[in-house]
Amino acid sequence: MILRLLICTLLLCGGALAADDAAVDAKARAIQGKILKIDMHVDIFVRQGARTTSGYAAALGDAFTQIAAVHKLAEETSPDKIGIGLTAADVRRIKAGGRKVAVVGVESAYPIGKDLRLLDQLYDYGARCMSLVHNGHSDMGDSSQPKKNEPPTEWNGLSPLGKEAVQRLNELGIIVDVSHASEKTALDMIAASKAPVLASHSNVAAVSASARNLSDAVLLGIGKSGGVAQLVALDDYVHAVPQEKTAAIAALAKDMGLEIGVFGPRDADKLPPEKLAVYTAKMAEINRTWPRANVRDLVDHVDYAVKKIGIDHVGISSSFNGGDGIDGWDRAEDLFGVTRELVRRGYTEEQIGKLWSGNFLRVMDDVQKYAANLKGPSR
Repeated sequence: MILRLLICTLLLCGGALAADDAAVDAKARAIQGKILKIDMHVDIFVRQGARTTSGYAAALGDAFTQIAAVHKLAEETSPDKIGIGLTAADVRRIKAGGRKVAVVGVESAYPIGKDLRLLDQLYDYGARCMSLVHNGHSDMGDSSQPKKNEPPTEWNGLSPLGKEAVQRLNELGIIVDVSHASEKTALDMIAASKAPVLASHSNVAAVSASARNLSDAVLLGIGKSGGVAQLVALDDYVHAVPQEKTAAIAALAKDMGLEIGVFGPRDADKLPPEKLAVYTAKMAEINRTWPRANVRDLVDHVDYAVKKIGIDHVGISSSFNGGDGIDGWDRAEDLFGVTRELVRRGYTEEQIGKLWSGNFLRVMDDVQKYAANLKGPSR
C-alpha cells in the first residue's frame, strides 16, 4: 500500500512538474518573441601587438577594415536585412522595421596608439562603444590580465593618456567600456567619466573569482554612474576551470599544431576537415571529463548583480567571437535558454527586456545626451 501511494505520488508530482515546465516554456517563448536582444560583445577587435608606430598602424588598418565590412553589409550587401544603429532611436526604428541592428563597439584602444584624434574618426565611422585595454597593459592603462612578460601593473590604474581618452569619449558620446581593465583601472575610468559606463562582457568576482570579473567595488561604481554591467556567457568567467582541463586543452592544441590563446586553441576552424573532426571529438571528451558552466551558472551571476546594484544596471552578453560559450548557450540561436532560466527564477517580462537590451539602450541615450549638452566640443 505504501509503495502504491509512493508511485502515485511520484506520478502526480511528475505531471505537475511537466505542467510547470510547459508553462515556463510558453511564457519564455512569448517574452522572447517580443523583446529586443542586444549583444555588445560582437565587436570590432584587433589583438594587441607591439606598442610601436608600425604595430598601431597595422591594427588601425585592421579595425577600419572590419568597420568597413559592417558598413558594406548594411549599406550595399543586405540593407533590407540589417542597419547600423548610431543612436538608441535608430536601434528601435530598425528593429521595428523587421531588420537586424549593428551597433559598432571597439574592443581595446590599441588601434589608436597614442593619437586621441583617431577617436573622432572612429566616431564618424559609427563607433558608439569602446574599451581602453585588453589582454596586456596598454598606453591607456593596466589590464586585468597582464601578458607573461609584463609586471602586475604599469600605470597603477588609468594612465594620463587614458584619462584624456575617457574625457574625449564622453565629449563624443561614445560609451566607455571597463571590461578587461584591472580593478584600479576600472575604478579610475568610472571616476574619470562624467557619463554612465559599461562593462560589455565581464562577470561577478564574488560568484567566481577571476581577475577578469568585476569586484563589488567596480559593480557599485558602475551602478552609481548609471551604467550597466553585462554578464558574459564565457565558461572561464562563469566558473573556475580546473588546471587539469586547461592543461589537457593546451596539450590538444600542441598536438594539432594550434597556437594557444587566453581561452584555448586559436583558429581551430581553419583545420583541414579530418583534423577538425578529431579536434572536435577530443574537445567533446575533455568537456565531458570537466563539464563547462551552464545557463543556470550564468544566471547566478545575474542574480547577484541585480541584488547588488539593481535590475536597471545589469545586462547579458555572449563571447562567441572571443572565446567559448557555455552549455545551453553555444550559438546565437540559444538565447531562449537564458530567457527561460530568467522566467523560471521569477524575472518579469519588463525585467528581462531590461537585461537583454533596455538598460544598454538607456545608457546609450544618456551618454549621447551628455555629449550633446556639453558646452565644449560636440558631435
